[in-house]
Amino acid sequence: MLRQYELVDRVLSYDPEADEALLNRAYVFSVNAHGTQKRASGDPYFSHPIEVAGILTDLHLDDETIATAILHDTIEDTVATPEEIKRLFGENVARMVDGVTKLSKIEAQSESERAAENLRKFLLAMSDDIRVLLVKLADRLHNMRTLHFIKNEEKRRRIARETMDIYAPLAERIGMYEFMKEMQTLAFRELEPEAYESITKRLASFKVEGEDRIAKISSGLKLLLSRGGVESEVTGREKHPYSIWKKMSERHVSLEQLSDIMAFRAIVGSEEECYRTLGIIHRRWPMVPGRFKDYISTPKRNGYRSLHTTIMHAGDTRVEIQIRTQPMHAQAEFGLAAHWAYKQDNVRPDTQVSWIRDLVEILEHAESAEELLEHTRMAMYQDRIFAFTPQGELIQLPKGSTPIDFAYAVHSNIGDQAVGAKVNGRVVPLRTEIEQGDQVQILRSKAQQPQANWLNFAITGKARAAIRRHIRHKEREETIALGHKLYDEIVGRLPARAGEAAMRDALKRLKLSDEAALMEAIARRKLTDAQVMEAIMPGSTNGLDTDEPPPQAHAIDIKGLTPGVAFTLSEDCAPVPGDRIVGVRRANEPIEVHRIDCPGLAHTDDQDWVDLTWGDKAEGGVAEIAVTLKNEPGALGSVATLIGQQKANILGLKMDGRDTTFHTNTIDVEVRNAAHLMKLLAALRAADCVSSAERL
Repeated sequence: MLRQYELVDRVLSYDPEADEALLNRAYVFSVNAHGTQKRASGDPYFSHPIEVAGILTDLHLDDETIATAILHDTIEDTVATPEEIKRLFGENVARMVDGVTKLSKIEAQSESERAAENLRKFLLAMSDDIRVLLVKLADRLHNMRTLHFIKNEEKRRRIARETMDIYAPLAERIGMYEFMKEMQTLAFRELEPEAYESITKRLASFKVEGEDRIAKISSGLKLLLSRGGVESEVTGREKHPYSIWKKMSERHVSLEQLSDIMAFRAIVGSEEECYRTLGIIHRRWPMVPGRFKDYISTPKRNGYRSLHTTIMHAGDTRVEIQIRTQPMHAQAEFGLAAHWAYKQDNVRPDTQVSWIRDLVEILEHAESAEELLEHTRMAMYQDRIFAFTPQGELIQLPKGSTPIDFAYAVHSNIGDQAVGAKVNGRVVPLRTEIEQGDQVQILRSKAQQPQANWLNFAITGKARAAIRRHIRHKEREETIALGHKLYDEIVGRLPARAGEAAMRDALKRLKLSDEAALMEAIARRKLTDAQVMEAIMPGSTNGLDTDEPPPQAHAIDIKGLTPGVAFTLSEDCAPVPGDRIVGVRRANEPIEVHRIDCPGLAHTDDQDWVDLTWGDKAEGGVAEIAVTLKNEPGALGSVATLIGQQKANILGLKMDGRDTTFHTNTIDVEVRNAAHLMKLLAALRAADCVSSAERL
């Protein structure tokens, strides 16, 4: 394990301006916070974050990133709090530590390619500062190096599979090939131990036999380039075990049949010399057709730049050669991190703007927006969030989503039965906006059904479609039920009783498919009362004023019908249960319910009125009241308290007028019924601070 002074010296060696005090504080804090905690290896737990920080010093990352690495497990595994980290180490470090903590909550879901891809996207989207992602990758790399200490084989294999499916590809996609290769090798050793052992043994024997060959080819290549006027650094190596095993599997060949297990790299001084080097090599040895790639003129989507060619050496050996400059090599080995370090010239970043600028530069050759969004810090994921179920399943949603959207994303039945939610363990309303990385638990009731007002805050297509579908279905059911009540009132005006045969004849005359269609047409005013009466009993309306109900007509009970579905409550008068009400029917619209004294009824035709009554159990409505208060301190607060004491709920408040003596407020209050409203108004009028209180 790196000692405190060793870690600090490493950072100062490439960044003399680094905050030495910050690094020292972080080191001491981590050691004290983790205390006597032990890892599976038996080492002190704090050795892990220190080693992670050490890995990141190889990338020449800034002091804030190194401090984040040192502290990255403190919030999750100790009693340290985000507030404490912010107070002691600053806002940037606290934000990055929190980001790494959220990433650590991810559970492996490698059962499907889609799940793994979602998790990769989550990692990218959560890393609103790319340094967070680099700390997480270094954390995973060190965990893989110590994986063999974990005794539980199933856990080891799960971690290895997660690494192979998620972290190694992610490292590759941001160009960190050294991280990728080591992760793949360590995961391969755990997942395919027999294949790993077989390949490493054969490679060891090849190495003994061919060690001179690698050295000979390297020196020969360097000499050839030198004679051609190109100074170079040439190295040779065997490809790593997982890469060889993957080629064997894809090509269905044995290790002996693989001819390109050796790779050589020539690092030269400039881009121009890369192409000169290529020409020198091709003049000396024949190129294998189809094995030349120019990633300098056309970089990979993660910014990788190099020339690749495979030649036939000594007539029978395929040799892969990569040609690049030193900056290209740094980018190839450590990806975005190395590129950033190069561009910053060892100057530490003060803002994230430099990150964004450099990432865009790296990815300017991306072929599509999809590629770009996958590899930048947030890119097009600015409008996406990722949240977890209590079981750790990842749900991807648009920004601004609420628990209703989350519930329907998990399953339609869960959405239909949602009554509330817990976000990070705290109960919240369904209209609460979900934040990035939240854990969401949906509270359900079998008695619940989708509500029309959910459309006010549901934003995903799936949620809105499911809510609308339920409302349409319920609306038709309730409309048909209302049509039956209206039908009974209509046929009650006929001169004789009409049976089922008359109903069937009426459907034919009206060209309707079934009884339900007739009831819906009656409720939606697609048919007048006279048309219905004539269809049932031709000639029955002669001499009758059919559209005005006789005095003995019964009122229609609206118990069980849902506001906003089969009927709407007039905004002009806001009726509540207990008010005398009347309905207005308009073509293709739900019945609109008014108080009998509503001024809005003056603009309607009384032939379209339907006499209505509240059901016995009807309860709950919103009334608008005007309250004039004395202009004195605490008056409005006293009114709010009084309304609460009367078990009413304030839904809206607006100040309409104010002078030196009084001010008038319009208040929307939720009450049980008209009697409850009258009691509330009486209580308000009795208060000393209230001059008047009236229902609007």
